[in-house]
Amino acid sequence: MGNTAQQIEHAIAGSGRRLTGPRRTLAEALLTLGDHFAAEELLQAAPGVGRATVFRTLRMLQESGLVCQVVMDDGRTVYRLGSEEHHHHVICSECGAVADIASMRLEKALGAIAVETGYEVDAHRLELYGRCPGCRVAAISST
Repeated sequence: MGNTAQQIEHAIAGSGRRLTGPRRTLAEALLTLGDHFAAEELLQAAPGVGRATVFRTLRMLQESGLVCQVVMDDGRTVYRLGSEEHHHHVICSECGAVADIASMRLEKALGAIAVETGYEVDAHRLELYGRCPGCRVAAISST
């Protein structure tokens, strides 16, 4: 993760929005949550902050690259503190573990697809689903 409340607050201020008390509370609450969290969990971790403020702040942090939105295999949407560098995710379909993927080969392949199709790609998101090493070992040892 590596983010601090100050980095999150800086991203909020850098988006042209005021760093209000509720947004400061959200910045601190984000750091107390686990590896990935639902918006409802952030809402509970930041008492007194309105639902709309939570979602607006999550959107602004996504735009700055500090929060990643991940759609789980079961359709749930969770969020994860990330880095400002573009990356993708591999998600365990059994336990829900999420790992970042930063691969230059993958980025080159995606660039080649844009060239082949003639599209000017504005954005993309790639999420791979499968079983993590821990779940694979557990499945083998339970047989």
